[in-house]
Amino acid sequence: MSGPSFGASRCLRGGLMAGILIAGCPAIAGAQRAPTPAGALFQPMDIFRLAQAAEPQIAPDGATIAYVRMANDITIDDAKQTIWLLDRRSGNQRQIATTAIDAAQPRWCSDGRRLAFTARPKGEEGGIFVHEPASARTQRIATLPSAASAISWSPDCTRIAFVMHASAPAPTLGTPLNKPAGADWAPPLRVITRATYHKDGKGLTPPGYDHIFVVPSAGGAVRQVTSGDYDDAGALSWSPDGRSLLFTSLREADADRAIYRSAIYRVGVDGGAPERLTSLEGPLHAAAYSPDGRTIAFTGFDDRKRRTYEDRHIYLMPAKGGEARALTGAIDRSFDEPVWAADGRALYALLDDRGVRKVARIALDGTVTTLGDGVADSGLDLPYSGGSFTVSRDGTIAFPQGDAGHPGEVAIAAGGKTTRLTALNDALLKTRVLGALSPLAVKANDGTPIDAWLMTPPHFDPSRKYPLILEIHGGPTLSYGPYFSTDDQLYAAAGYVVVYANARGSATYGAAFANAIDRDYPGVDYDDQMRVVDAAIARGFVDPERLFVTGGSAGGVMTAWMVGKTDRFRAAVSQRPVMNWTSLALMSDSGSKMMSNWIGTTPWENPEAFWRHSPLSLVGNVKTPTLLISGENDIRTPLGEAAQYYGALQFRGVPTGLVTVPGAFHELAARPSHAAAKAEAVLAWFARFDRPTGH
Repeated sequence: MSGPSFGASRCLRGGLMAGILIAGCPAIAGAQRAPTPAGALFQPMDIFRLAQAAEPQIAPDGATIAYVRMANDITIDDAKQTIWLLDRRSGNQRQIATTAIDAAQPRWCSDGRRLAFTARPKGEEGGIFVHEPASARTQRIATLPSAASAISWSPDCTRIAFVMHASAPAPTLGTPLNKPAGADWAPPLRVITRATYHKDGKGLTPPGYDHIFVVPSAGGAVRQVTSGDYDDAGALSWSPDGRSLLFTSLREADADRAIYRSAIYRVGVDGGAPERLTSLEGPLHAAAYSPDGRTIAFTGFDDRKRRTYEDRHIYLMPAKGGEARALTGAIDRSFDEPVWAADGRALYALLDDRGVRKVARIALDGTVTTLGDGVADSGLDLPYSGGSFTVSRDGTIAFPQGDAGHPGEVAIAAGGKTTRLTALNDALLKTRVLGALSPLAVKANDGTPIDAWLMTPPHFDPSRKYPLILEIHGGPTLSYGPYFSTDDQLYAAAGYVVVYANARGSATYGAAFANAIDRDYPGVDYDDQMRVVDAAIARGFVDPERLFVTGGSAGGVMTAWMVGKTDRFRAAVSQRPVMNWTSLALMSDSGSKMMSNWIGTTPWENPEAFWRHSPLSLVGNVKTPTLLISGENDIRTPLGEAAQYYGALQFRGVPTGLVTVPGAFHELAARPSHAAAKAEAVLAWFARFDRPTGH
């Protein structure tokens, strides 16, 4: 799952993954599908040819858009991140010259004359850079020992604030031994005392805490603003007079065990103790001063109910402190990243609705108007929504827009219409026949509408019978939508109908819909997913005897739960799953959230509450051949979760395999080769157990 959610070996074609444990591995390779003609269907190697736009930042005058272009590079097996400047009217683009392959966070100064960004040039330390479009000059203004995040210009453009890890001496136990000069010793022992000692995507937390820093925009000494044994986070918002900053933190004695209870704080840029401004329990974030400095907007919710899910609302409060009112409290949807209109009479924000992320304008009376939709995530493998936006002074909105046939492209919304300004993948995708996505109407057992989408294979013939893959999203309080997905396109190219749905428990449908699984997960979402399968079969072109299921994170949980409940599927692939809620709660970086909000107790107080929803509890029922896939460095759902299930299935003699992804955290598809090989492993496993009806 992502955030607090949970959204191959040489035997496999391409040899891109290692650590597979499958009895009879050569049989999988022999069961592969025949290669398709080059230039016709979407192929695994096409993943290396994809690019996408992210973080579009429109200049204050609306004339230029800076954005991050993420282009997969086959020579480094990773995405190169470069920053491009796009002229809104002519469409001309140019790359900001730098040797860095991981440039990010472009941010305009309020006068539009300079653009700050972070980067780590090849062979150099990372830092913050400032680019002047008029002269095409780029200057490094800070060299930093750790990565900077949440960079933010001061109102007068003379300073840049950011968040960075402030290292501290590592804790020790005992007296360290003195290593002789030139001796080759093992690394010293690592002593861990923090509750939040690891984080998925980063690994073990280094000694120290994240704090706020400021640097002159012309270059100079970096000055630390906050300190203490607390982690501070962005977004950072300067007061109009440039004297203070808003930020997110939880600066309390028990902060490490309550990381989801963040509050909004203010600190003087020139020093002083941070002041807590909010009394809600949080989590709260994205605070922003109004143009006149009198009001603060932020997003989050008051987590006193300790439920699985709550809508994130936009709150307004006086800048001097006081009661916060939920501006969007009457709307049963989540909002995020509020940005004040230039005149202070409204806010712009992200709105998540029925699997689609939108940009909306919210008047100060709570009236919501949608201005653009299809805001696209930066991930390519699965059809999640996501992404951010920016607004110019005249109200033009820039955002990454995508759909089922296109990864994110730079788009603007202005004058009541949306216009895409880039076409980064047209050269590739115009030569490919893609699977076609369409809505699938589904009703739950009690009549609740369930949004689902069905993808048919290229060159689809409705008179034929096709095998079906049910693909389940993570979270579980996340959602899929009509977005581009390399996994689904590869499955469709292999001849499968693919179906996915936002069963109850999914976000973007309101609190009641998401909390249908509160304290009962997996639960009714299983029934909903089976109704989705039945609805796909009812279309007439799905072979009911050739059903397959896969999913990642919470989708991996549901996959394992399903094969413990039914034998309808020929084979299953459970990716980065949870199999035992007790081990997950005590090992995951989101374990405290599981105990406090999802299950509502601890394993030592109520072990049955954890066991009755653990897929491992149903393993004695499983007959379905099941493959497990997990990242070797996964901290959100550690490898041990998949290993438990694999060991149980091996003991029972159920056909099973375990694929581990070297170096991967919870995001299995962070490297293009892993994204391709992961999909290939799924298809190879399904092919091993597939046969047309009647054979």
